[in-house]
Amino acid sequence: MDLLEYQGKQLFARHGLEISEGRAVTTVEDAVAAANELGYPVVVKAQVLVGGRGKAGGVKLAGDEAEAREHATNILGLDIKGHIVHTLWIEKASDIETEYYASVLLDRSAKKPLVMFSLEGGVDIEEVAEKTPEKLIKRNVDPLVGLTKDEALEIVKTAGVPDDVQDGVAGILVALYEVWIEEDATLAEINPLIITPDRKAKALDAKVSLDESALFRHKENAELRYTQGEDEQEKTAREKGITYVALDGDIGILGNGAGLVMSTLDVVAQAGGSPANFLDAGGGSDADKITEATQVILSNPNVKAVLFNIFGGITRCDEVANGLVEAFNRLKPTVPFVVRLDGTNDVAGREILEKAALPNVYPAKTMLGAAEQVVALAKENS
Repeated sequence: MDLLEYQGKQLFARHGLEISEGRAVTTVEDAVAAANELGYPVVVKAQVLVGGRGKAGGVKLAGDEAEAREHATNILGLDIKGHIVHTLWIEKASDIETEYYASVLLDRSAKKPLVMFSLEGGVDIEEVAEKTPEKLIKRNVDPLVGLTKDEALEIVKTAGVPDDVQDGVAGILVALYEVWIEEDATLAEINPLIITPDRKAKALDAKVSLDESALFRHKENAELRYTQGEDEQEKTAREKGITYVALDGDIGILGNGAGLVMSTLDVVAQAGGSPANFLDAGGGSDADKITEATQVILSNPNVKAVLFNIFGGITRCDEVANGLVEAFNRLKPTVPFVVRLDGTNDVAGREILEKAALPNVYPAKTMLGAAEQVVALAKENS
């Protein structure tokens, strides 16, 4: 679950990280009031879950009330890479002498946390890694020990941070690692981490992603979910406990198990089709779960055909078939369905579908055959 900048900063503040004072607002009048309260100059910042805000005109400096009103008016409702701005963060402007980069994430190859630091802050870190990789310091951390102050100091010294701010920057790295561990984050990033003229280190931005699977341990974090820009199908699926990702095609996909669903997407694409979604019904899916999943898929008006690709292990194919029958009774779908059932109780599942004689439902024996058939049906239905 990704957080907006101001939410990430509030999370940082819990762990002692220095941030600039600010206010989150959703209207122009509230933005002006916040700016007046904070005192000028202030920065008016779009709050969206995508990078490149500055280049898109989503970050502006305001020196007085008129400028604050103008910037808030222009930024609210702005489309930044397909994300509409609904919230602004009005922040007291900071004097900046130097900009650094810092982050903590999981190094899956090493199976350890990874701390990254660079003197090249305020720019895309991918660009730094590609053009000047020697300027990006990477250190794996022993998860049983954590990031010590001595290790953090070694990182900043290796990077070339000036002596008088090494302790402050190292302290931020330790606190950032604490955020990553204690909040169950998958990414905690500061870009830029600034040094002010009075030689203080501060987090000027925040990018935080939390592990959704761990939100039951952090009820206060679960409430931070930003839903205004969320895809409606994804929102509905999450509420039903279904793993769903919207795509831009016209063939609905349902499978059980992430690997099987990913393979199904690939095979459909190989057959010349374009998937409309990733939907993993999960192991042990019963009739009710299948019905709800079907409803989520059909809520996308772009769907021209649907492919069910089930390999029964824990999931019973007869339960899937019963779910599909129930879905047809409730939803009365008008698009064709191709259904491949293989594994536990697959014969019983196919018998259920045959007996139900559902309109526009086509059985398939192989994954490739199912993919080719659903692609052809989607084209006919376009």
